[in-house]
Amino acid sequence: MRIELDTYRDFNLPPLLRRRVDVWLPPQYHENPDQRYSVLYMHDGQNLFYRKKFILRTWKVAEHITTLSRQGTLTPAIVVGIWNTSNRMGDYLPYKPFRSEAARAALEAYAEKYDVPLGVRVSDVYLKLIVEHIKPKMDATYRTLVTPENTAMMGSSMGGLISLYALCEYPQVFGMAGCISTHWPICGEAMPEYLEESLPPARLHKLYFDHGTLGFDKYYGPYQEKVDAIMRAKGYTEGVDWVTKVFPGDDHNEVAWSGRLQLPLTFMFGVYIHLPLGISFALNLVC
Repeated sequence: MRIELDTYRDFNLPPLLRRRVDVWLPPQYHENPDQRYSVLYMHDGQNLFYRKKFILRTWKVAEHITTLSRQGTLTPAIVVGIWNTSNRMGDYLPYKPFRSEAARAALEAYAEKYDVPLGVRVSDVYLKLIVEHIKPKMDATYRTLVTPENTAMMGSSMGGLISLYALCEYPQVFGMAGCISTHWPICGEAMPEYLEESLPPARLHKLYFDHGTLGFDKYYGPYQEKVDAIMRAKGYTEGVDWVTKVFPGDDHNEVAWSGRLQLPLTFMFGVYIHLPLGISFALNLVC
């Protein structure tokens, strides 16, 4: 499958580093010139689409959406791949959960213990870049559906954290978040405490979580269970507006994430059958 991308190289908002943004349009975009499309914003954009030098490190997101949409199991979406920079950790680490002195001290202890460079913590500026600059450019250039229920964000590891943070900070912009192998340990108790205060109301948003059991992922289970408890307490219904999945044997890499990518995609963009009395169900359930 030939992957054609529209590339933008001039997105920047100080103190962020300049970054590249790739846009992939599903085949239906050119086949149906009157149709508008949902948009999926994804982090680590250089690892999303097929390239020879990344052949073992790609999500194959274009192939997944093309195949699933041709099968009629999801509505095709435009994908906006936002490349990371050398300040990836600082861009993706949520800022507000660490406003307290205790949370910052725990973060610094984690960084020292595991020799993790935190970078320049500018995640709020990074989200502002997306919401106030990248998204308006996409909506002005392409035939997008601009409402929250048609706007999703997804990423893995630290990209999972920033996707969840984006939905909490901009619930009027992002209606869905796919959080793949979310790197909870760096947050300690800070992220659950933040979610207690900032998670948007149930029924208005959709959240997908998953993790494997190997590599970094083997540490995620207890943290995810705490987040799941918060989801239940906040009124989210598993299988309806929230999903958490565990994949035994999956490691922390793009090969594993690509292997299960159809699940978050169909959860967020799945085709629904609407029956009388307001009842609806997905053609392919996340199970």
